[in-house]
Amino acid sequence: MFEIFILSIIQGVTEFLPISSSSHLILISKYISFENQGLSIDISLHIGSFLAVLTYFKKDIKNFIKNKDLFFKIIISSMPVMLVGFFLVKFNLIDQLRNIKVIGWTTVVFGIFLFISDKMNVNKSIEKNFLQILSLMPGVSRSGITISAARFLNFNRYDSAKISFFLSIPTLAAVSIFGINNLIISENLSFSILNFVSIFLSFIFSYITIKVFLKYIQKFSLNIFVIYRVALGVILLIISYL
Repeated sequence: MFEIFILSIIQGVTEFLPISSSSHLILISKYISFENQGLSIDISLHIGSFLAVLTYFKKDIKNFIKNKDLFFKIIISSMPVMLVGFFLVKFNLIDQLRNIKVIGWTTVVFGIFLFISDKMNVNKSIEKNFLQILSLMPGVSRSGITISAARFLNFNRYDSAKISFFLSIPTLAAVSIFGINNLIISENLSFSILNFVSIFLSFIFSYITIKVFLKYIQKFSLNIFVIYRVALGVILLIISYL
């Protein structure tokens, strides 16, 4: 149960902060052997995050019915990551990106990218403009690259984060559906109490992260995440090159 708690924190916190959830999950699995970390648990964790986004932004999602233009832009913006992700997994290319050197460099480079973008002037709001940019490389961070691009396009921090959260909805849905499909194919579609606990804990930590992060960026810059990324990236590069 303790392992599920730790994995839920990692998923719930890193999925929505600009620090890359994939890199942290890769690092944790590399240096710590969790007995309960498997496909069904990973799917459960993503389902929890997916439900948290739907719950927190339920009013915005209801407004998508009225604002169909925004809805279609979210779907279209999410298509590249889902298509590229499918082919990377289909042809077993994703593992080539999942190593310490790649994570180290991308963590540092895109941490600096986040810092530069956060200094941009603001003259746009989410009600009038939208964004299409996504990334799959471990260490880049879907949240981080989306927020960075939105900042370069002069969106304010709050709306940049909302754009990132909106784009996570179809992506998390696709990951959950794809994972469940794999379970069905492997004839291992069995949910235990640990799976339901994983969903619940991931939901709680994801919801709290979304709420706290949105309040945080209304008052402060993204410098703390930049510092964390650069420090982590440098440590990983030192480890990988020694």
